Amino acid sequence: MIAIDNKLVSDELIDEQFVCDLSKCKGGCCVDGDAGAPLNIDELDHIIEVQEAVLPYLTDESRAEIERQGKYVYDQEFGWVTPTIGGNICVYGITDNNGVVKCGIEQAYNDGKVTWKKPLSCHLYPVRIKLSKNKQTEYVNYEPRQDLCKAGCSLGKKLKVPVYVFLKESLIRKYGTEFYEALEAAAKYKNNPKP
Repeated sequence: MIAIDNKLVSDELIDEQFVCDLSKCKGGCCVDGDAGAPLNIDELDHIIEVQEAVLPYLTDESRAEIERQGKYVYDQEFGWVTPTIGGNICVYGITDNNGVVKCGIEQAYNDGKVTWKKPLSCHLYPVRIKLSKNKQTEYVNYEPRQDLCKAGCSLGKKLKVPVYVFLKESLIRKYGTEFYEALEAAAKYKNNPKP
């Protein structure tokens, strides 16, 4: 573990390699799971703010499900999450011509319609953050899905891209540049310790 302020970062973020391979996994993380994407409490306002701009990107079924369930829902195990359609695809998921599920919110962001990219839990995946029981420490863990993320693990190894490098943008978005630079320094030291 690497300790940076009140965060305990798994060594796997440095030791393991990962690069999403959407052509193989087809965006399965937007479909497969126990609930929708986890949302921080401050992200609930973002979901409301982007709603009108995002709705045109979504399917009729997604729009109907948002109308029925709401823009976000509360799950007993995971807290606030995005709704899903029948416990499967996230209502904000859109499928492209190649059968790849992508985020409708992110597509609106890429098109300049909104300034919020997508839920942080999605942006950080396959890293998951858990709070300690006393809520004083954050555990930053690498948790790829064994089958779903196999292609991403293989591509990361092939390209030699450490997890923390692949997730640079999202880690900075979550914790700031100073945190990322400390993590990067820890990685350099771990990989090239002085004799």
